[in-house]
Amino acid sequence: MAHYDLPHHHGQDIQRVLARMPDVGRFGEVARFFALVGDPTRLRIFWVLCHCTECVTNLGVMMGASKAVVSHHLQVLRRAGLIVSERQGKEVHYSLAQTREARLLHRSVDAIFDMRINEHCDLETR
Repeated sequence: MAHYDLPHHHGQDIQRVLARMPDVGRFGEVARFFALVGDPTRLRIFWVLCHCTECVTNLGVMMGASKAVVSHHLQVLRRAGLIVSERQGKEVHYSLAQTREARLLHRSVDAIFDMRINEHCDLETR
């Protein structure tokens, strides 16, 4: 861990904080994880699949997007291990993967939406 000779001192033990900071590569990993839901359509697909199981056809209608576009987003989410697929007859159904990462991202997304909804309601009552 490098020691930084910082030009400003704000009365805190910043060296202790910096000693615990993950390396740059780990920040890249986390940024790529959040980038998975950085696309609004992909985030909407992820959100739906957090709450139910759906096929690509229905997701396309819900998103107002072609099956090809939805399939691309599903592939990205599936490769990342956030969703799983299961063939049921001629259809493939998608749902949230039961992994630690998928559940954490689900809780995070829902919490952010809840914060924004509550913040919006607070602003309306002022």
